[in-house]
Amino acid sequence: MKTSLLTYQESTEALSLKEKIGQFFMPAAFINDSEDEIEQLEQLIRDQGVGGLCFFHSRASAATNFEGKKKVLYNEHSFITLQKLIKRYQSVSKNPLLIAIDAEWGLAMRVENSPQYPYAITLGAIQANNELIFKVGKNIARDCKMVGVHWNLAPCIDLNNNPYNPVIGYRSFGEDKNKVVEKALAFVKGTQSEGILTSIKHFPGHGDTATDSHLGLPLIDKSKEELVSNELYPFQKLIHEGIDSVMVGHLSVPSLARGKTNSSSISKEIIKDLLRSKMGYDGVVISDALNMHAVSKNFKIKGELEWLAFDAGNDVLCFAEHVPEAVEMILNRASAAQIEESFQRIWKLKEKALLASRTDVITNGRPEEDHALNRNLAEKSLSLFKGTEADIKAFRETDYRTLTLKRVQTPSENADILLELEKMKSAVGQATNILIQLTPPQIKPTNRFGLLEEEIQFINSLLQTKNVILYLFGNPYTLNHLNIDEAKVVVIAYQNFKEFEAVAAAHFLGQIKAKGSLPVSFT
Repeated sequence: MKTSLLTYQESTEALSLKEKIGQFFMPAAFINDSEDEIEQLEQLIRDQGVGGLCFFHSRASAATNFEGKKKVLYNEHSFITLQKLIKRYQSVSKNPLLIAIDAEWGLAMRVENSPQYPYAITLGAIQANNELIFKVGKNIARDCKMVGVHWNLAPCIDLNNNPYNPVIGYRSFGEDKNKVVEKALAFVKGTQSEGILTSIKHFPGHGDTATDSHLGLPLIDKSKEELVSNELYPFQKLIHEGIDSVMVGHLSVPSLARGKTNSSSISKEIIKDLLRSKMGYDGVVISDALNMHAVSKNFKIKGELEWLAFDAGNDVLCFAEHVPEAVEMILNRASAAQIEESFQRIWKLKEKALLASRTDVITNGRPEEDHALNRNLAEKSLSLFKGTEADIKAFRETDYRTLTLKRVQTPSENADILLELEKMKSAVGQATNILIQLTPPQIKPTNRFGLLEEEIQFINSLLQTKNVILYLFGNPYTLNHLNIDEAKVVVIAYQNFKEFEAVAAAHFLGQIKAKGSLPVSFT
């Protein structure tokens, strides 16, 4: 392994054309792989000279696993395992690898027992106070640096304008394009302050879809004028601010590229003509994961998808599954000038990342600092959606019952949940005033956020027959399943972190006021 990176000038003379092509590839690496699987990836690194790796938790947890049909094993030592794996893979690479990960809300997105920060939708509820979002980006970057990651594939700058979006939703800062720009920029600047790379995604905008691109190709049937005014607006603004990379999503956008089956990720019209020529972006373009079924299921010849993605204008091919075949295909089909252009972009990005990574990281976690930051974020994001502070004060002076509906996951068997519901019904009795603390089992909208139909019916019956104050610790779109018009007060706390629960309790007791504002609308 080379401990330092050649300069671009040195590399362009020292690397063969095939070695330069290898730099385009960023196959997936899995923290919880077997020894055989680790050795196979090591061999791929040696044989093909890949430029980087993108880390995921495990093969079973991959999003193309149809939302968890395979058992995902918990590994409390994932953080240490990741550190060791990065060093191991770096040790077999001729040139330093560029290491990437999705850490939109922290390494906890992929790594157990690592710091977790609020989702983007929670940050979107914060009014002003962008220094807090800067701090989130900075802290996540420090965690990435500590483990050996150079590139955080975040933030999402998709506009959250479809309540039925199965994959973006909570990962977006909201529906207001100007606020999305403002908050995303704070996150990016915070990340860059620690020398970690970022990637704005998912170009040209994945917010207004009802299809998960991990499983199928979403259609965005909007005019070019609508897209320029809305979805493309955050990308254009952030390009002007100077960003490290743009990730292109797997989206069908007929007004931007001919044909409803032509994904944006393999479209020259969208990447070369729109993103580069019209929008003036000349930095690194990275594809969304090429294993995603939106595109992968349409190409049977190994290497063809990777070739098409490169030829369309992607410099980095993320989660490429057929590296040897694709390297040969690019070698045989691409011009030397085309190869050199992408190689130059990637290598200069590597120079920037690896220069920053030389900074020694002496911290080994900051639990108190993280706790204080999350507490501050909880206070600034808490949103009074319905009712008034005076309503809550009057409610506190009554004889009320408290019900806590909290599950961390959807049960395999419903019997225990139904039994708990029966106990709650008995506890309510003839009480008129009910305080409900609701934490849905999941953040994604599939299957009503993991809530059983019986649970929803129970809550709705209380809303219709009792005087109810509801605190929601989860995705605000959960309220679409509830008769909130009947509620006296609705407060959105967004996260089920202990800091957010403590802030919600302080709010109910009248010790603090809600300062946040819901960043999305309901239909």
